[in-house]
Amino acid sequence: MKVIGIVLVILGIIGIVVFGIQAINDSESFNLFGLDIAVSKANWTPLIVSAIVTVVGAFMSTRKA
Repeated sequence: MKVIGIVLVILGIIGIVVFGIQAINDSESFNLFGLDIAVSKANWTPLIVSAIVTVVGAFMSTRKA
């Protein structure tokens, strides 16, 4: 269980980095009356799933068996 948890943490962190970069690249910002307005066209689902996988993996790797 601990090895599987560590693997899930590593895969989750890689997913967060990759999908986070994609989400940042899919976001735009512009100025309107001196305010910086951000518009996102990104799909946030893969980033959320990667974060959940990371948390589950961390829980599995720290749990006593």
